[in-house]
Amino acid sequence: MDHMSRLRQHGLFDARVPRYTSYPPATAFSAQTGAAFQSECLRTLDTDTPVSVYVHIPFCERLCWFCACRTQGTTTLKPVETYLTCLKAELELLRKTLPAGLKMGQLHWGGGTPTILTPDMIRHLATAIKDVISPTANFQFSVEIDPTLVDDAKIESLSATGMTRASIGIQDFAPDVQAAIGREQSFETTRDCVESLRAAGITSLNADLVYGLPHQNAKKLDDTISKVMQLDPDRIALFGYAHVPNFAKRQQLIPNAALPNEETRYHLAQQAARAFGASGYEAIGIDHFAKPEDSLTIARNHGQLRRNFQGYTDDASQSLIGIGASSISQFAQGYVQNASATAAYIQRISGGNLAGHRGYHLSALDRPRAAAINMLMCQFEIDLSALDKFPNAHTLTRVHDRVLADFADLVVRDGTILRITPEGRPLTRIIAQRYDGFNDTTAQYSQAS
Repeated sequence: MDHMSRLRQHGLFDARVPRYTSYPPATAFSAQTGAAFQSECLRTLDTDTPVSVYVHIPFCERLCWFCACRTQGTTTLKPVETYLTCLKAELELLRKTLPAGLKMGQLHWGGGTPTILTPDMIRHLATAIKDVISPTANFQFSVEIDPTLVDDAKIESLSATGMTRASIGIQDFAPDVQAAIGREQSFETTRDCVESLRAAGITSLNADLVYGLPHQNAKKLDDTISKVMQLDPDRIALFGYAHVPNFAKRQQLIPNAALPNEETRYHLAQQAARAFGASGYEAIGIDHFAKPEDSLTIARNHGQLRRNFQGYTDDASQSLIGIGASSISQFAQGYVQNASATAAYIQRISGGNLAGHRGYHLSALDRPRAAAINMLMCQFEIDLSALDKFPNAHTLTRVHDRVLADFADLVVRDGTILRITPEGRPLTRIIAQRYDGFNDTTAQYSQAS
């Protein structure tokens, strides 16, 4: 049986599975775990261990049709101003809840479009955050950048407030692909943005690309990759487009007939991976690439790579505090998501309450599953001896045996290591799902390919 046939046999081109940026996936979150659990987790954080902070800015001047994130369009800054007032109120609630002396090791602003903020807004928000949670000496600050909605003044403000890494949204440079997803962005605009960032001292750059977009093909993707290589980013994220029009209504503007089929999606992803490898980038997990000297590569080489709601990270912190509408916090005890709709979030905060409205309290049975899935997603292997620290690790023995039997010659055991072979790595999410204790058949997950 040839390689494509084996992948087809194991369901790569039919399955829809979680991306496993958390375990359990957010589809398992419940309203029974909300603000009270959030408060307990925040109060009991260890001040000897820095936390990470994520701030969600849900506003965009234009709504990209391919995007399934929690965002809303606006043509004025009025709702943004109201939202920033609420963010600062949430920060004050956190000040009252967090233990004194807690430090912040990493800060990330995502969206939406964080660069919709004016220079003054950028400075005021960054100052407010640092006033509540002081940064560590080696503090890292990353921001998602829309090249069409940023200028030198905004970049100067971001740099002055400590930004160390910029994540540049690109997706694809082909004009007809951009038109089909509602995101027109020329290479020249993107190049000018990158040059401005570097001139401001921002040396670490990440480029976000998407495969599986409407009208995308091998020739167009090759041209996009060639242009991206001219920008010389330190990291590249290559995400598969998740077409879920029933969930993300704006995706209904994208005709199904324009989308590449599942096997074409796979070949586009493989084409990009080969091109990045030929340019000196190393593969990080299932969808990231980084230069050999990048901290993400170093973390992978030392077995310290982790996966969270921002994707792959070298962040050593076990706790992530989510601020803003729909933000998800991650604690040792579990997860909490703030109210997703901006209006609902503002209502909760304005009422003097934390915004957590759904989450999940990890059980003893969940922990070895979460560890096994994280190992697979980050290293393509499970160190069975490392699972022994969990009292319930034995509950996964049958899962290990079944994975070895069902994915024979694509998953092998070498002593205490259960490893996915290079040929089997496209199936990583499908294999990881075998360790998932949930079976939500109604959830709308993205394509495995």
